Amino acid sequence: MPYDIDPRLLRAFIAVAEELHFTRAAARLYVAQQALSRDVRRLERELAAQLFVRSTRQVTLTAEGERLLPYARRVLAAHEELAAAFRAETARPLVVDVGAPVGTAYRVLAEARRRVPDSCELVARFHGGLTGAAAALAAGRLDVSFGRFAGLSAPARAGLGHQPVRLEPMAVLLRADHPLAGAAAVPLGRLAGETLYAAAGNPHTVEWTDLAARLFAGRGIAMAEPFPEIEGAEESVRVVRKHGWSVLASTEFIEVPGMVLRPVVDPVPLSPVGMVWRRGLRHPGLDALRATARELGAREGWLTLPGDDWWLPAADATAMGVAAAGVEGP
Repeated sequence: MPYDIDPRLLRAFIAVAEELHFTRAAARLYVAQQALSRDVRRLERELAAQLFVRSTRQVTLTAEGERLLPYARRVLAAHEELAAAFRAETARPLVVDVGAPVGTAYRVLAEARRRVPDSCELVARFHGGLTGAAAALAAGRLDVSFGRFAGLSAPARAGLGHQPVRLEPMAVLLRADHPLAGAAAVPLGRLAGETLYAAAGNPHTVEWTDLAARLFAGRGIAMAEPFPEIEGAEESVRVVRKHGWSVLASTEFIEVPGMVLRPVVDPVPLSPVGMVWRRGLRHPGLDALRATARELGAREGWLTLPGDDWWLPAADATAMGVAAAGVEGP
């Protein structure tokens, strides 16, 4: 049994063990898939143990892999603790855009805050829209954000790290007296003839409006006319209520008095939520956010597809590591 296992090999093993997908694990570590596979095979040789069962469709841990995982995590945690003890200075506050005080991003932030020491400050920013956040990330005014990574331009994506976090089922926010409000769920086909607000006109949320346009195309669903940017939950509630809009949303959304949130089905349209950060950023808060997102996602099935009847554009499926079945559009 070797006593000097390279920590890089343990990182490779943990990434594959948590993602159960070599492509996603390689993207998470910023290495080529071939290099990642080579490191895993080297670790297996050094331990004289098979750690994964691999097939063309699935990667699973063996009993030996399950046994190694907690040891590997403790070793790397001790490695990071050692490095942190000799860092020259306390890390600066990490600025994290979560959009609203509800939903996936906010839950990840809240849980990560419970895991970091008091010296590690995670500062929340509540500005919606990954398109707008990408510019702030590039300029160094923001460190981490969440949203639809595939909806960004290629130059913007090139400067960002990305981790798939959740495939959020979409929902529709309806007036309480709307004919569809009494249903437990709204079939997508029943929205034909409806006009839905999807943040058209907001330059910071172009990626969300584009996703909505792809979903509405050919289904007889109209996009609400462009409207100036609405900032803040209180103002969003006021404007939506005043205009009586039906709103395309996700299944975790701010509460709007006099309106009800209903999941959309047949198929279930998915909103891809990724965590993004400025490429090259190193910060213990980022490490905590990424680990928290992985653990919450594994526990709650955030990257598990909702059966066979779902919708997601092909570019988003690629970014999120989703198999092709159910994918729609370019």
